[in-house]
Amino acid sequence: MFALPLLIGLPIVIVTGLLDWMAYSPQFGQSIPSDVGFLRLPFFEWPVSPSWLFRLTEGLHIGLGMILVPVVLAKLWSVIPKLFTGPPKGPVRALERLSLVLLVGGILFEIVTGLLNIQYDYVFGFSFYLAHFVGAWVFIAAFVLHVLLKLPTMVRSLRSRSLVRELRTPLSATVPEPPDVHGLVAPDPDPPTMTRRGALALVGGGALFVAAITLGQTLGGRLRPTALLLPRGRTTAPDSTEAGGPNDFPVNRTFVASGIAAAAITDGWALTLNGGPSPVRLERADLAAMPQHTAELPIACVEGWSSTQTWTGVRLRDLAVAAGVPEPASAVVRSVEVGPFARAQLTQAQVLAPDSLLAMQVNGAELSRDHGYPARVIVPALPGVHNTKWVVIIEFRRV
Repeated sequence: MFALPLLIGLPIVIVTGLLDWMAYSPQFGQSIPSDVGFLRLPFFEWPVSPSWLFRLTEGLHIGLGMILVPVVLAKLWSVIPKLFTGPPKGPVRALERLSLVLLVGGILFEIVTGLLNIQYDYVFGFSFYLAHFVGAWVFIAAFVLHVLLKLPTMVRSLRSRSLVRELRTPLSATVPEPPDVHGLVAPDPDPPTMTRRGALALVGGGALFVAAITLGQTLGGRLRPTALLLPRGRTTAPDSTEAGGPNDFPVNRTFVASGIAAAAITDGWALTLNGGPSPVRLERADLAAMPQHTAELPIACVEGWSSTQTWTGVRLRDLAVAAGVPEPASAVVRSVEVGPFARAQLTQAQVLAPDSLLAMQVNGAELSRDHGYPARVIVPALPGVHNTKWVVIIEFRRV
């Protein structure tokens, strides 16, 4: 019975994970990992509508993945003995054993590395993103092969008994499974200590408990305090000047953590627009004098948290006009920060979307340094890390 929710839930986790990789625009070489060889998926342009699309796919990938952990552990409890039986007899049994080894190893690797990455910054001695991506494909291949081999058995097992009758069976009437040809039933089982109803309740209750302490990080709002498994603990400190204010919402990387020197962001900051006949320099007063637009947009992080705020600033398409490139093919946004997230390339649709902004305010107040002061990009459905903070240059490209 544990196989059925996994058969439904794991494909959702797989598909949303691959979609999230596509959201980083691999056509620009900025998906992580970028060089995946023959594992590269066909490119398609990530849409800007609905604005909550990345929030949905990433929330499902992380949230559902965590909710399924108790089910996975319960299923592993029943199949792990299979790994330690004698050599398989025949090519079909050998293929089944291989798929099981790769399936168990793959899902344990994905769960452990995924949970560690959510909670901690770069604790691995290797690239988490490359390892997680390759590990996912190993698991996918094993999962597909195992389903093809075992689906008929699972269907027959589900049809052979009534779920209602099983749930009504008391402990006194609970008997061991009859011997099966696949060797999953112990030859000399101990007396039962729990009903099948109790086992389902234990695993289902565990999954519901994980859901209760996880979903708040994706749904946000009043449910945010219920997210006890907050990714990396990135919340505003209770004694911070931002606590309870307009800038009081999660942040993946603070100003201090970015390593930016305080002198790099001063009152003399200006934005440079490139790509036109000549560079255009805009100070904050110049940007404030341009038409302002306000949009309510979510920002969603690869660690699974998201938060919807009200952003105000200048439309990117208005900045493209000001730069002399009214129909850009793409745009490259650069930050004063250094490192892998110091730049992001946006597609034409992302630049020209009516709610794509260079934001200078959030929730009616000036951006704090942690949230990108003096200006940051905010684009519908864009992964959070590509909503570049501390922007200094935007280059609009014609090709």
